[in-house]
Amino acid sequence: MTKTKDLEEELGGRVLTEPAELLRYSADASRAKPQGLPLAVLTAHSAQDVAAGVRWAARNNVPVSVRGAGTGLAGGAVAYPQGLVISLAEMDAIVGIDPGNRLAEVHAGVITADIDAAAAEYGLMYAPDPASYRQSTIGGNIATNAGGLRCVKYGVTTDSVAGLEVVLANGETIRTGSKTRKNVVGYDLTSLFVGSEGTLGIVTGATLRLRPRPAGNAVTFRATFPSAAAAGRAVTAIMNSSVVPEVLELMDRASVEIVEKFHPTGLSTNGAAILVGQFLSLTSDVDAATAARLCREAGATDVEQAEGDVLLEARRVSGKALDARGLRASCDVAVPIARLADMFEALDKISSNENVAIPTFAHAGDGNLHPSVVIGDESPEAYAEAERILDLITDQALMLGGTISGEHGVGSLKYGSLGKQLDPAARSAHLMIKNAFDPQGILSPGRGV
Repeated sequence: MTKTKDLEEELGGRVLTEPAELLRYSADASRAKPQGLPLAVLTAHSAQDVAAGVRWAARNNVPVSVRGAGTGLAGGAVAYPQGLVISLAEMDAIVGIDPGNRLAEVHAGVITADIDAAAAEYGLMYAPDPASYRQSTIGGNIATNAGGLRCVKYGVTTDSVAGLEVVLANGETIRTGSKTRKNVVGYDLTSLFVGSEGTLGIVTGATLRLRPRPAGNAVTFRATFPSAAAAGRAVTAIMNSSVVPEVLELMDRASVEIVEKFHPTGLSTNGAAILVGQFLSLTSDVDAATAARLCREAGATDVEQAEGDVLLEARRVSGKALDARGLRASCDVAVPIARLADMFEALDKISSNENVAIPTFAHAGDGNLHPSVVIGDESPEAYAEAERILDLITDQALMLGGTISGEHGVGSLKYGSLGKQLDPAARSAHLMIKNAFDPQGILSPGRGV
């Protein structure tokens, strides 16, 4: 009798055990590699399926990893050897849109962009838009508290979550939050689960807050700077002004050069950095003009302005361009907005000292940077050297009052750096919470916290 026989008997064809199927569900989009195949993959269709899988894992003391679309970049969804992968990708129903209360009820496997499209039929929007929002699931976004281009104006995922359905480590299912605007009953469990990376419970459904779709024309500006530090100073000036951009993104010269080789958009590679911002309101023209003036005052050598998304195209394809360039190791750090210029200066110094290219793009309006270390080959030695340089970058972000991850999460890749940001007392407090919710330690062990 196989160890998974009783799970297969209970859930039938939703339990996968063939090696090829196990391999297909074992990795995510990160550079983290599975150390072995799991015992089984549960392709859940409901919260009841998830609960059954968790109860089985608890009885057999089997570690559980949770997977949506596999777009995660921190190694949080990688399978454990002899573990159980619970896939939520087939739990993809939008239960309903409640336009009167500006809410959406969804299951965890819904693609994030599909929620926004459904809301648009009622003149509403789901605001968070991570770069992978056309592929990533809302459950994965909630697990990592994902960000995105629009977060400079509308906030990150947690700002749009009103309540959750969660399967706990003992197989019980709970609901958190409420549909009301105000709710001070009990602890704020919703916020606790958002960003917990599957370590406290498995999010199977959510009540999401929607917003009115903005009125007016989209107006975009693009400014070229002689240094990334100058662009950083422009960001600080814009974010401290009276105008609120919908999007505010920054690309350094190395990123621009890679993008232009992959998908030419006419960007100049003469400057050291490009800042792109967009306004979408009834005062877009005036607001964009104000931002353009602040860019010139910060040292921009060229500023252009246009309606629509045309000037944003290069930024939207930057991730794909870097992927196509290949042979890179990336990270996700954030610093206070006023230290953005200092962080770019530090990246230039690290690049020079280590004699390595570090193309960087950033959600500049909220201080979130995505530096990549370009490596020569895919050998373990090359990746180890890249990790050493990424550690230098992380250390610099912390020195500037920042964080080791702004939106991708800790997962397994940054687990070893937790002690750099959390002191022993804070780490102990996290572990007390983890142990209270998951005393057996079966949910994403050795990740997140």
